[in-house]
Amino acid sequence: MNKKTLNAPNSLLAIPKEKLMDDLRLVMADAEALLHATADQAGEDADIARARIQKSLQAVKASLMDAEDAVIERTKAAAKVTDEYVHENPWKAIGITAALGLIAGMLIARR
Repeated sequence: MNKKTLNAPNSLLAIPKEKLMDDLRLVMADAEALLHATADQAGEDADIARARIQKSLQAVKASLMDAEDAVIERTKAAAKVTDEYVHENPWKAIGITAALGLIAGMLIARR
């Protein structure tokens, strides 16, 4: 089992999450600008605000796709490490699973 894989920092998710939050703040600011621009008139200012919102939404979609890709990569890596561990230590995996099942059964029986 590769301990480096298990102890890897959340760097894959940290950057997209921070970028996503910044992009969402930008979308909110642009939405407010659109509301203010369309309250008085529906001319050139509204068109500019709509264009800014469309650009911001595209950036948010790209950030969400990047974050989704990072989550998928981490999930696949965790599944691979788990699979390797179970194949290397089948009796430990069975024991851990049985213990968890016993604990869950006891908790359910208490109710």
